[in-house]
Amino acid sequence: MHDARNMHREGYAAPGRDSDQPLRSMRKPPWLNKKIKYTEQRHAVKSVLNRLDLNTVCKSARCPNLSECYHHKRATFLILGRTCTRGCAFCSVEKSGGSHPLPPDPREPERILDAVKELGLRYVVITSVTRDDLPDGGASHFARCIELIRSHDQEIGVEVLTPDFEGNRGAIDAVARAHPDVFNHNVETVPRLYSTVRSQADYDRSIGFLSHVGDIYPHIYLKSGLMVGLGEERDEVLQVLLDLFQAGCSAVTIGQYLQPEQGNLPVREFVTPGTFALYEREARRIGFSYVASGPYVRSSYMAHQGYDELSKNSPHGY
Repeated sequence: MHDARNMHREGYAAPGRDSDQPLRSMRKPPWLNKKIKYTEQRHAVKSVLNRLDLNTVCKSARCPNLSECYHHKRATFLILGRTCTRGCAFCSVEKSGGSHPLPPDPREPERILDAVKELGLRYVVITSVTRDDLPDGGASHFARCIELIRSHDQEIGVEVLTPDFEGNRGAIDAVARAHPDVFNHNVETVPRLYSTVRSQADYDRSIGFLSHVGDIYPHIYLKSGLMVGLGEERDEVLQVLLDLFQAGCSAVTIGQYLQPEQGNLPVREFVTPGTFALYEREARRIGFSYVASGPYVRSSYMAHQGYDELSKNSPHGY
């Protein structure tokens, strides 16, 4: 493990400190060395997705775990098109730039079900671009995807990762009433950084979203996540964890932000494995039933394992 002095000499920002120097051109530290693997299984998943004209956040967000997940026949479906109506500075998903994206494809939920069948998925994760141009933000599309999977096989687990629907409680309810096993909505970062990281979102609105689901639908596991390495302080992360738990979340994910493209925000700090371990200990101490905290953790990474742990540690059902 590198101490702070060696990290400074090698170009890493000291953990827990807001460096003034962007890390755009710095070498990644040794704990960020995941290799891309091209396997037959990965190719098979990619072929199914291409044939069914389905998108994944794994591809659109340039996730470093894509090869691993595709190899194990896991993918997070990205619905409601490929174009987002917001311009979050951390994200590489295509932006609409003020123009209206294409209307939702009414057959997309059916194609997702086809992929679930062909890939033999027993746990399905569905997310979307943000669609502020739609009256319900695309909530009915989420609900339709869940309903089709439920009609095919009640035993398949379903997790949704939704945008904030601009705080529209009716839209949130529409998704919740379709009975996902896990309802995930990410706060992404600490409140102080919202104006830089996700200027069209609102921290209090996201906490209110989560509190609403936690209060009205306690039978649904509630989950959220955030990125670190954007200039946040440790105390700020710990306060977010407390806010999420008080809102009703029983699961939380914490991962390293990695700049996906040159136009996105630069990394301010490569957070050490020791700091991720500290965040996990603190989250467990607060009371979370499931915590994933590490450099390559993403909100949907190994989501099926998170559901298994939630079911074991805090069992409930609808």
